[in-house]
Amino acid sequence: MRKKVLFLFGTRPEAIKLCPVLLHMRTRPCDFDVRVGVTAQHREMLDQILATFEVTPDYDLNLMLPGQSLFQSTTRILAALEPVLAAETPDLVLVQGDTTTTLCGALAAFYKKVPVGHVEAGLRTGDLLQPFPEEMNRVVTTRLAALHFAATEGAAQNLRAEGVDSGRIFVTGNSGIDAVLSVRDGLQQGRWSNYRRGPFWSRIDDSKKLIVVTAHRRESFGEGFERICAALAQLAERDDVQVVYPVHPNPNVQDPVNRHLAAKRNILLIEPQEYVPFVDLLRSAYLLITDSGGVQEEAPSLGKPVLVLREKTERPEAVDAGTVRLVGTNVPRIVEEANRLLDCPEAYQEMARIHNPYGDGHASQRISESILSFFAERSRG
Repeated sequence: MRKKVLFLFGTRPEAIKLCPVLLHMRTRPCDFDVRVGVTAQHREMLDQILATFEVTPDYDLNLMLPGQSLFQSTTRILAALEPVLAAETPDLVLVQGDTTTTLCGALAAFYKKVPVGHVEAGLRTGDLLQPFPEEMNRVVTTRLAALHFAATEGAAQNLRAEGVDSGRIFVTGNSGIDAVLSVRDGLQQGRWSNYRRGPFWSRIDDSKKLIVVTAHRRESFGEGFERICAALAQLAERDDVQVVYPVHPNPNVQDPVNRHLAAKRNILLIEPQEYVPFVDLLRSAYLLITDSGGVQEEAPSLGKPVLVLREKTERPEAVDAGTVRLVGTNVPRIVEEANRLLDCPEAYQEMARIHNPYGDGHASQRISESILSFFAERSRG
């Protein structure tokens, strides 16, 4: 008997990592009845990913308001999910990662006594305030989940150390790698026939080393972003680099970035990119500077060194492998590490190597098989 799986997500990263899973399940209609609900926690950026993967939600709650607090977004999402769960009565609710939508989706399913599957389970920094509130969201979601899909063995070990039943932990790889490898290969092979590079590409100087920056984390709002901008301004003084920064729409990001960097030479501020253009930009970069967890995972698949604008990361595998380095928001450290990679070919080559500590592109299939095994075990009693 096929199982009804309700996917709940709201942000661009969640959509990137759940769309491959739900599309895989839709190729197996005898096994799965797929439903999709979105909160639109990131409205425009979410819509870009849905369009890329040609996914139309069954429920678009469109809950976000400008400038709303965590209190407001949490209560609005949780209340809106009650009638969705009542209408669908799913066999399983699938959430991903560590967003407010993730926490609320897991809690709503728990209230309805519906099993929760947590994709990308087991990430930990060990500090509830870094990242904030994501570390708390993922820890609480673990306590609510029945199935834990860990991207790596290290993440699985984190779950076991917290007392999670080993029989409910499945090491699947990261479904985000399913997405990025598919897009990378499609770009290389010309399969994205409708894709055309945007007008900003005409302003990119191929004679310079391209530094692609993404930064939007809540814990860096305020002084952290002031320091990030100061470091980028220093790097842009070099004649041999060009910085391209797709700027997140949050006013806490837009204000300092535009104030400090809009008029700087060798810095190009652009709109957030849809997923295919973004992967194209990443694969064209010389160096990536980011606070994004997704970019930390995607970059090793593309052979790009990454400097991470955080003091702690829940994704230590690439750090241990030497292709990712933590620099925080410390201006001298950011500038020093970037200059080292820009000036020393040997240091660059040590970090610029393709490897996949987070997956091989088949996580969606493993997640699906694990869900079927879970229900088969339950039916046997």
